Amino acid sequence: MNALHRRAALAALLALFAAGCATQRGDPLAKIEHVVVIYAENRSFDHLYGLFPGAEGIAQASAEQKTQLDHDGTPLPHLPPVYDHGKPSARFAQKLPNGPFQIDAPPVNGRMDEVLPSPWHLYYQNIEQINGGRNNQFAAMSNVGAWVMGYFDGSKMKLWQWAREYTLADHFFQAAFGGSYLNHQWLVCACTPADPGAPASVRAQLGADGKLKKRPNSPPSVLQGPPQLFDGRASPDGFLVNTSQPLYQPSGIAPAAGGSPELADAARFPAPAFRERTIGDALSAKGVSWIWYSGAWNAANADGKRDPKAKRSVIYNRDPGSPIFQPHHQPFNYYERFAPGTPDRARHLKDFTDLERDIAQGTLPQVAFYKPAGRVNEHPSYTDVATGDAHLHELLTRLRNSPQWPKMAVIVTYDENGGFWDHVPPPTGPGWGDRWGPGTRIPALIISPHARRGHVDKTPYDTTSIIKFITRRFGLEPLPGVRARAGDLSKAFD
Repeated sequence: MNALHRRAALAALLALFAAGCATQRGDPLAKIEHVVVIYAENRSFDHLYGLFPGAEGIAQASAEQKTQLDHDGTPLPHLPPVYDHGKPSARFAQKLPNGPFQIDAPPVNGRMDEVLPSPWHLYYQNIEQINGGRNNQFAAMSNVGAWVMGYFDGSKMKLWQWAREYTLADHFFQAAFGGSYLNHQWLVCACTPADPGAPASVRAQLGADGKLKKRPNSPPSVLQGPPQLFDGRASPDGFLVNTSQPLYQPSGIAPAAGGSPELADAARFPAPAFRERTIGDALSAKGVSWIWYSGAWNAANADGKRDPKAKRSVIYNRDPGSPIFQPHHQPFNYYERFAPGTPDRARHLKDFTDLERDIAQGTLPQVAFYKPAGRVNEHPSYTDVATGDAHLHELLTRLRNSPQWPKMAVIVTYDENGGFWDHVPPPTGPGWGDRWGPGTRIPALIISPHARRGHVDKTPYDTTSIIKFITRRFGLEPLPGVRARAGDLSKAFD
């Protein structure tokens, strides 16, 4: 080997070493070689952990935060009905007292193992619900009325016990206002992609006050029914703030008749191919191995390429036995770099069965993301809390039994609050609040042999803290959208 080749080989070896050893000696993250991020669905902190010992829970909520207001700003005499498709539901008690109520207790008597209503979890509605941090317009700006104020006794969950054993973060907020699509984007790019070509029909209409315009048939009071709004998947200036479908299959939009089976029908306005920089780009640039694992990914890819006239059996299909695959929960599938047929797609987007194998064999990459399919992700109306909780408990048990466990950190969190009330105001001000968020508080568990034991971490975090954590551990180039004042999760480790 000549001198030039020796220098090249040494440079390559040093780059590989840096990818795995970017943290400095004494850094609490230095012992971690594998990071696993598990992204569940649609539950606020108070909704599941509002009774957790030592956490800022429902007992700490002020009267102003508990008391819900009507559209005109006056306190409601009682909570509105629980609405089902705009009508009061006969299933639930009426005229509940104005404030939070326990779902799994009289007079509601709900259960964690039953499929229950799903509130709106939308961008502009979340902003109005938060109401400048007072969190007192959740009931007014919802499709299900009183239901948003419900919470469970979370001590019945298996994850509660993991939280008791390791670290629970009680000031962790969803990065963006609103729903799943946007908060998956913020998990991977800390950004809100735009669609300059979005037609006017899918753009929200706002009043002079910046709030959604109400339709002429919108009830003046939430006691008379849910609000009727001029909403859309895009903001007036074209940013995609609500659920948008990817251009690439699997998509909620079937292929065009006679078109490529790999693509959604362009006539139905899927999102354009995104080109923003992601955490995947940063990891790959540093030589850090990573994979996004998804429940039913392989089945959904096949389902998405079927004849457009055929009924999908996996994508958004809620029939018994279907995994209920949701394409808008697959953020990397929106990006041109991961288009069908690309090497990066084959290398980085994998099925849950691959995750099971990699855990068992001790071959997980340095960074792994896992998105459960709809049947087990805790999303209301798709599934129930207990089913998702059991799935995550089983997965965490596998990870703890993995040969890679001694150098592993697992972060379990939720994409967003699912429209459910939480009393803690999101952080605001320079380095924190911006046009896009943060939104409502959500649960986050940090589970690792190196995590603090039996600890409630009160550091302010949001979803971009996960990006910060990965960036710090592996010495990556930071993504520009990450919030400057958000913690990097290091306080959760010894």
